[in-house]
Amino acid sequence: MFNCQVDEDIQLRLFTLGDAEELFQLTCRSKPYLKEWLGWLDYTVTKDDSAEFIKGTLSGTAETGGHPKSAAIVYRGKIAGTIGFNEINRMSKIGVIGYWLGEEFQGRGIMSRSFKAFVDYGFKEAGLNRIEVRAAVGNLKSRALPEHLHFKEEGLIREAEWLYDHYVDHVVYGLLRREWESQL
Repeated sequence: MFNCQVDEDIQLRLFTLGDAEELFQLTCRSKPYLKEWLGWLDYTVTKDDSAEFIKGTLSGTAETGGHPKSAAIVYRGKIAGTIGFNEINRMSKIGVIGYWLGEEFQGRGIMSRSFKAFVDYGFKEAGLNRIEVRAAVGNLKSRALPEHLHFKEEGLIREAEWLYDHYVDHVVYGLLRREWESQL
């Protein structure tokens, strides 16, 4: 079972069904903030929607070879957001990381520390050779994470995602295991 103690304040762990209410409340409080870049928020309208998300991530963990499809970012005992592998190609050993952090937890370095620990997990524990991040061109906060860890900007996917009333382009970042190891 996935459980990563990032530091004394931050833990990454699999969600449980008991987290549904807390995750739902965090999502609701953060909707106005997150809606600029996340297209699924209108589909989260009840605690049961969060419970279904959790069930899906737990079953998705089996699809990824036991690696988290989505994990809770727990900051000082409270769920602050999520991070996980949106996709894992087990044959080619490629993982695509997705993440979000509730608005009230911004500006504390929580996501930076979580992201670094999750990338390290991806290479060391999940045995990946390559990790990708895809972020909307205008989502500068999400783009800053891979840029800070020396991911290479590899290209642009035009109109990659529909956000409520318009398409956004995605920037693709990639990092190879050997590049990660040379940074350590």
